[in-house]
Parts: sequence; C-alpha cells; structure tokens
Amino acid sequence: QVQLVESGGDLVQPGGSLRLSCVASGSISSINAMGWHRQAPGKERELVATRTYGGSTNYADSVKGRFTISRDNAKNAVYLQMNSLKPEDTSVYYCNAEGINYVGGYHQRGPYWGQGTQVTVSS
Repeated sequence: QVQLVESGGDLVQPGGSLRLSCVASGSISSINAMGWHRQAPGKERELVATRTYGGSTNYADSVKGRFTISRDNAKNAVYLQMNSLKPEDTSVYYCNAEGINYVGGYHQRGPYWGQGTQVTVSS
C-alpha cells in the first residue's frame, strides 16, 4: 500500500513563502492524481490544489495566483509552492493521492493521505 510523507511545514511571517513536499513510497509505476488539502482548527478539510499525471491542475479560489502545485512523476512526488502567505493560510496541510498504479498491474483507487504538516503564518 502507498505511503505518503509530507515535509516543509514551518512558521512564516505574512507575505512569506514556503515549499511543501510529498513523496509516495511503494512499488508504484504511476499515480493518476496528487494534491494538497488543508484543515484549520474547527474547520472542515478543504481542497487547496490538485495535479493529474498529465499536468492538469485545479486550485481553490483562495490560493489562485499565490500557490503553485507541481509534480515529479518519476519520483512520485508532489510539491506546493506557497507565496504571499496570509494568516488565514494557517492550517495542517495534507498530501493525497488517487489512482495508484503499481508495478505488476495492481491498481488502488484511494484516496490515500499523508500524516500532515503544520503551516503557521504569523508575525
């Protein structure tokens, strides 16, 4: 089964930048879609951005123009470059993956989630 490990969360001042990384491990040949969600205390988990294997992207309106999602398909990795951070971006950020294609032809639909990484935007 796939395992997702995130990194890059930190405390940053408003207007600052962070880059989150997530790597999927396992005998994986490809992943159809990878993305990022976030959850702030007392709120529901919400979509931040997703990117398909072919490069199609989808962003939440609240992050358009500030965040950029990218992937390294060879490494089964997804990244989130976050610029112009605001206090309201403070959340735990979760990596997810859907449509896991394993070496040997096995397929799992998912979604699967990482353990989360904390991003805090505060002065």
